[in-house]
Amino acid sequence: GFPGNGEALEDPSRAPLPPDHESTLPNPNRGCDHGSMRKYILAALLLLFALSILLALREDGPLWALGASGFLLGVALIDVTQKGHAVLRNFPLIGHGRYLMEAIRPEINQYFIESNTDGRPFNRELRSLVYQRAKGVLDTLPFGTQRDPYGEGHEWIHHSLEPVHPEDRSPRVRIGEGRCALPYEASILNISAMSFGALSKNAILALNGGARDGGFAHNTGEGGLSPYHLEPGGDLIWQIGTGYFGCRTENGDFDPERFAKQARLPQVRMIEIKLSQGAKPGHGGILPAAKITEEIARIRGIPLGRDCVSPPFHRAFEGPAGLLEFAARLRDLSGGKPVGAKLCVGDPLEILALCKAMLVTGLRLDYLAIDGTEGGTGAAPLEFANSVGMPLLDGLAFVQAALVGANLRHDLKLIAAGKIITGFQMARVLALGADLCYMARGMMFALGCIQALRCNSNHCPVGIATQDPALARGLDVPDKRARVAKFHKATVESFVELLGAAGVPEPGGLRPTMIWRRTGPSEVRNYSQIYPQPLPGDLIRNGAPPPPFDSLWPQAPVRRWR
Repeated sequence: GFPGNGEALEDPSRAPLPPDHESTLPNPNRGCDHGSMRKYILAALLLLFALSILLALREDGPLWALGASGFLLGVALIDVTQKGHAVLRNFPLIGHGRYLMEAIRPEINQYFIESNTDGRPFNRELRSLVYQRAKGVLDTLPFGTQRDPYGEGHEWIHHSLEPVHPEDRSPRVRIGEGRCALPYEASILNISAMSFGALSKNAILALNGGARDGGFAHNTGEGGLSPYHLEPGGDLIWQIGTGYFGCRTENGDFDPERFAKQARLPQVRMIEIKLSQGAKPGHGGILPAAKITEEIARIRGIPLGRDCVSPPFHRAFEGPAGLLEFAARLRDLSGGKPVGAKLCVGDPLEILALCKAMLVTGLRLDYLAIDGTEGGTGAAPLEFANSVGMPLLDGLAFVQAALVGANLRHDLKLIAAGKIITGFQMARVLALGADLCYMARGMMFALGCIQALRCNSNHCPVGIATQDPALARGLDVPDKRARVAKFHKATVESFVELLGAAGVPEPGGLRPTMIWRRTGPSEVRNYSQIYPQPLPGDLIRNGAPPPPFDSLWPQAPVRRWR
């Protein structure tokens, strides 16, 4: 999930704040008052314009100075009042420098810095694709691919000489059918977990409004149900993290009565228990103190002036069987809505323990969301972001194999999350076994994110990952809401077009044999060779399970994770 879902209980080792703590709180924006900066720019231009008038009134006064200053003032006023570009609303006139550099950046990158395909964490090619689709402008590529098809790691989907025209242009997946009183029919692409607090209220309003307009779901992140999630009326997946925000007692424990009241709201369509996220698995969420306003503290039930760090584990249950029992309890309390869990794969033995617990208890999750270590966040320790957790494709393939081998695959759905931006990236995770996808950073680009990498500082220049009201003001909700819906529609359509080119009439027809990867200068392998799968029931038949499960399956417990 993304970004910085700081979803968090206060650190009990820290001393309590003094009674008059509001007067002693640090100003998170000190030294960077963006509202004042906008006023200073306008005041300076007004002063310049006034001086130009005085000069022009002289007999030999320079009229060009009056015209130039008037032009600059006019541009600044247009910037402040327009709604399409948050950078210009927050930094009138001087913000054009960013767009000037952006205009000449392709040439600078090509010859001096980087190519369109070298940038990190998302290259310029992908960012531009999102911007184009979100705005509904030309998104085709001239002059052929800029990628090296003979480079190691290059991937592609094979096409058919007998392509088809899929009838369903907006595929949906039914979750919880046969088990839930209120199953949910989800879009094949949905907004991944991003909390209010990590994101501004305007960003949340635009995301949920886009989900409402486009007919897809919006994951709340573990920061709780805010008024900004509920106001637009889009479908919600309420994520419950270790801090139990929105359903916690004063001591930070799970509160079933508060949960039931919130979970039965009509906008809440599914419940998600967050076990871990890809960017910082096993760490717990982080919300920096600079982002914690009085409103956020009230919604979450946390103190002001401190970083909010979630516990790395849940206190409401223990072990895989405890997770399944907790999920069944949430399903009942919510009135029969689907309940799933989100995790980044770590120790493979724990995935097998979950499978064995489902077999022994007879209980099931309605879905599993698999996040990869390449997943995003606004705040994570470098060691966790770089070196903890399994990448999405490896983790998804292992979970798929475990469920198939235990004869459980048809009992629940799989959601894939982790750096998914394009229709092809959707196709490859569905070929590996996923039923549908989450996307976070792509949706942020649709909101206008420029990858400034300041998500953890509260100084996001486009008003997305910030609680600074002067910056959040720059994000115009109606404009960005429309862009989120358009981007979703265009991306799903690109995925459907790939299906047709591969000769597949529906998403369920994708197979691992259809996705290829170059693994060496003269070697290519398809996903079925890279990620071999057991036959259904191989883990539970008499005899030894196939490798790599033969040594792991007998060790997997039921009441403990390992």
